[in-house]
Amino acid sequence: MKISEGCNHRCSFCIIPSIRGDLVSRRPDAILREAEKLIEAGTKELLVISQDTSAYGVDIRHQPRMWKGEEVRAHMTDLSRELGKLGAWVRLHYVYPYPHVDQVIPLMAEGLVLPYLDIPFQHASPKVLRSMKRPANEAKVLERLRSWRLIVPDMAVRSSFVVGFPGETEEDFQYLLTWLEEAQLDRVGAFKFEPVSGAAANTLPDPVPEEVKQERYDRVMEISARISAEKLAAKVGKTIEVLIDRVDEVPPPEEGADRGHFDAPHPQHHHGIGATGRSKADAPEIDGEVHLRDAGHLSPGDIVSVKVEDSDEHDLFGVPA
Repeated sequence: MKISEGCNHRCSFCIIPSIRGDLVSRRPDAILREAEKLIEAGTKELLVISQDTSAYGVDIRHQPRMWKGEEVRAHMTDLSRELGKLGAWVRLHYVYPYPHVDQVIPLMAEGLVLPYLDIPFQHASPKVLRSMKRPANEAKVLERLRSWRLIVPDMAVRSSFVVGFPGETEEDFQYLLTWLEEAQLDRVGAFKFEPVSGAAANTLPDPVPEEVKQERYDRVMEISARISAEKLAAKVGKTIEVLIDRVDEVPPPEEGADRGHFDAPHPQHHHGIGATGRSKADAPEIDGEVHLRDAGHLSPGDIVSVKVEDSDEHDLFGVPA
């Protein structure tokens, strides 16, 4: 569900403002009416998106509108709270870590918004961030991540990073790796810098050779996969809520098939009806999944309690509790 279009940032690698212009926010009452209709029609999850969700309403001075007899500001906090009251899962994407994001964390603790934030950090090295023209203070972000997790211990944080940006030195890259170890993000995507036609970054000096970009990309993904595997392993034995995306027949394993390293029952070694869904920590298509066995009684759209039996680098495996 798109809440605004365009962006006020001028990141040196991005051309969105030149294509879509500056931030233009929708009225909060229009967004809430759309959300209400979607939920009445059976929608179970709202993915709140924009180029910069945290900046929602800045262009219209957070002007309030009437909704259900009360004023609701065009502000991320008010909008998140009101969306949360409608009864679906509410997942926030593209959230820049502005100070007011701290006000959204208690809404997660109350269960109004999913304990999930998609924050496009892009890098951690102050020098590279300056070169990218990114709004950021990476040391403060680590402190805030810690404080957020004190309030919402099961919060999942996803982010994406660019490696091989022009001028990125090995020292800058090591800074990013150390930052990632400290930040312990749940989900990480990485991209090798590629020039985009019309982007200011194309003219920056000291381009990074392709083989160095690839090697740095591999190192980021290796660290991220390890952190993800450790975090998912900590969920084994716990019971979590899962939104079912699809239910399908699981074929029997081939004769003599290797069971792999799994000690717990693993859905791919059971035939019958299996299901695939997502936990509150998993956005569709970009994050992991939860694979269920013994799921013949489930339908897409069901939200069920699942006992987690196993995990790998990206996914969880379990059985309806």
